[in-house]
Amino acid sequence: MRDLKIPDQRHPEKAHRPDNAQPKKPSWIRVKAPVGKGYQDTARIMRDNKLVTVCEEAGCPNVGECWSQGHATMMIMGDICTRGCSFCNIATGKPNALDVFEPGRVADAVAKLGLNHVVITSVDRDDLEDGGAEHFAMTIRAIRKRAPDTTIEILTPDFLKCAPSVLEAVVAAKPDVFNHNLETVPGLYPSVRPGARYFHSLRLLQRVKELDPTMFTKSGIMVGLGEDRQGVLQVMDDMRAADVDFLTIGQYLQPTPKHHTLDRFVHPDEFAAYEKAAYGKGFLMVSATPLTRSSYHAGDDFARLRAARLAKLGVN
Repeated sequence: MRDLKIPDQRHPEKAHRPDNAQPKKPSWIRVKAPVGKGYQDTARIMRDNKLVTVCEEAGCPNVGECWSQGHATMMIMGDICTRGCSFCNIATGKPNALDVFEPGRVADAVAKLGLNHVVITSVDRDDLEDGGAEHFAMTIRAIRKRAPDTTIEILTPDFLKCAPSVLEAVVAAKPDVFNHNLETVPGLYPSVRPGARYFHSLRLLQRVKELDPTMFTKSGIMVGLGEDRQGVLQVMDDMRAADVDFLTIGQYLQPTPKHHTLDRFVHPDEFAAYEKAAYGKGFLMVSATPLTRSSYHAGDDFARLRAARLAKLGVN
């Protein structure tokens, strides 16, 4: 029988695109399948609290390791995004209304998991007047109340279609780390991140520091999309000009043949060279490996980030 191609209902905006070849992964990319009691316990807590995780939605290669250790990045405001970035595996479409009880459920899950550090991210919600800024703030406050010893890292959308003042609500809620990913070099934005604007995202990170100079800021990019080394180094300079503290660089992995073409697998030696260059430019913390993702080892990295700042200030 002839194979029939079934349209991808999660990504209707990608259905018209031609298929892009998906090359075989090199040895340094391959990871173990998720197994074990820790993984199952984390999965159960997420299901019991009706929570969405970016680990699953974005097809993160590190889900087995992280969930086995009780770590998960929780994705608030639903699992449907209003953007259609060509690299992303999260569903695109018209989102549902916000769930006012979600911040409390997230806080309960954080407490049950006994997390020292939690990462909260979201889909883009261009349908909301504030882009979901107040929902982020409510979630942060709920975690502070339910799990006061947990440090909180947020990975936010760009709030592109909102008034500049919406950012103030998020910063005022006092997350420990404010992360917003630039994702790629500016020249690739039209094909990789067409709904976003590079300098708007950069300005968002800079504005966080203006509102609260003590707040750690973080951003990341993927490589293997077609960028060159000089472009990556320029992004580093742009981030440092915006006073970004923490840089992550990871390998782009093409989710399906309809997603952006994988240009190449970047060798671990190149990641090591990027890390060295980034520290030379003044970042307090750098994670640059093929499997690096925004929230991978986020808790450990936050502890090192805080120690690096204290060392810079000459505090023992």
